[in-house]
Amino acid sequence: MRADPHFPPPSFTPSVPNIRARRPARSLTDKLQAALLMLADGHGAIARHVERSWASVTFAGTRHTLDIVYSGAQAIAGGERLLAALPDHEFTIPGQLVADATVVEAQHTLLPEPRLAVTVELLLLEES
Repeated sequence: MRADPHFPPPSFTPSVPNIRARRPARSLTDKLQAALLMLADGHGAIARHVERSWASVTFAGTRHTLDIVYSGAQAIAGGERLLAALPDHEFTIPGQLVADATVVEAQHTLLPEPRLAVTVELLLLEES
């Protein structure tokens, strides 16, 4: 069979179904990190995040330990807002209840640049 040099016609536009690009589902880790960074007005960088399973007789969940670094005066101000707000903050993470949120450590350094390093620990329980 011979190919037709006039097919498809120059005005031909293939029909492509309207498929929306899907964003990958955000994990619990992503949601928790985003919520913590929002407490600091979007400042900070997650340097380490350790997640461990946790269970009691009546509850199941995860314990999260995060090291967050704030560099520069504006970021440090955001980090200090996180320190002040974290213990009493009402998180809204679907399917999860933040049962405990604690600042484990906070270290300010001035040289070579102003920096705040914070370690926080959170216990998340699965809502049923």
